Amino acid sequence: MKAVARIPRTGLPPPLASSFPLQKSYNPVFVHILLLSDIHSNLEALDACLAAAPAHDLVVNLGDTVGYGANPNEVIARAQALGRIFVRGNHDRAVTGLMDLDDFNPAAGLATLWTRDQLTPANLDWLRSLPQGPIHLDELPGIQFVHGSALDEDEYIVSAHDAIAPLIANPVPVTFFGHTHLQGGFMLQGKIDEAYRPVYRTVGQSESSDWPLRKDKDCRYLINPGSVGQPRDGDWRAAFAMFDSEAWIVTFYRVPYNLRLAQEKILVANLPRRLATRLATGR
Repeated sequence: MKAVARIPRTGLPPPLASSFPLQKSYNPVFVHILLLSDIHSNLEALDACLAAAPAHDLVVNLGDTVGYGANPNEVIARAQALGRIFVRGNHDRAVTGLMDLDDFNPAAGLATLWTRDQLTPANLDWLRSLPQGPIHLDELPGIQFVHGSALDEDEYIVSAHDAIAPLIANPVPVTFFGHTHLQGGFMLQGKIDEAYRPVYRTVGQSESSDWPLRKDKDCRYLINPGSVGQPRDGDWRAAFAMFDSEAWIVTFYRVPYNLRLAQEKILVANLPRRLATRLATGR
C-alpha cells in the first residue's frame, strides 16, 4: 500500500539516457543490502534495528552517524563493525570541523560541540576521513549512495518537486539517500514524478512494507531508508531498509526501541531537553 503524489515535468528537458543497462541476467555479489542512515548517536535505536534486520550481504551507512544523541563513540564502534561502506553526513563533517555551525539550530550546534568533546581522537579522525557521496560499487552497477543528493551532499529532498532536478540530471537508476529523516522515495518515469511513503498499520510494533521497483529503462529512483535514531515523519520508531538487488524490491522497516533509555542518556549528558522529547513524537 502506498501514498503517491504525481507531478508533471512541464517545460523540463528530457532525462538523460541511462548508461547503466538493467540486465535481468545480472547476478550480483551483494543481493541483500542493509541500508542505515542518520543514526545520530542513538545506540538503543541502532541496536533495535540490527536485531530486527534480516540476513544481509552488505551494510551501507548513508551518513550522520553522530550528532544529537548521547552515545557517539559506542555508535561509531557498532557502525565500524558492520562494514566499510560509508558516506559522510553534515553532522559528521560539523563535528570534525569540516564545516561551520552557521546552518545549525542552537540545539544541533550545542550537540555538535558536546559530541566533539566526547569523541576519541581516533573516532574524530575516522569521521574526518569519511568520503563524500556519491559512492559507487563495481559489484552494484546502476546504484549509488549519497547523503543529501548526487548534486549536493547537503541538499534536502523532501518533496517530489525537490526530487525532479536530481532525478533528471543524474542517469543512475537507483540512488539511496538520507539527510531528511523521512522514510520513502521518489520515482521518475517519463514525464511523471511520484512520491512514495510506506504505510503502516500501527505506531508501536515492528512492521515492514515492500516497494517493488520497476526495471524499465526510463525509470529512476531516489530512496530514503529513513532515520535510525532521529525519525521526523511522525513515527517515533527507528527506521531502516533492505534492498534486494536481484528482485529489485525495497523493504522499509519500523521497529520500536528503548526510547526512555535513549532520552534519559540525553538528559543526563545535559544536552538540550528538546533532543530528548522530540524522540517520542518522531519530529
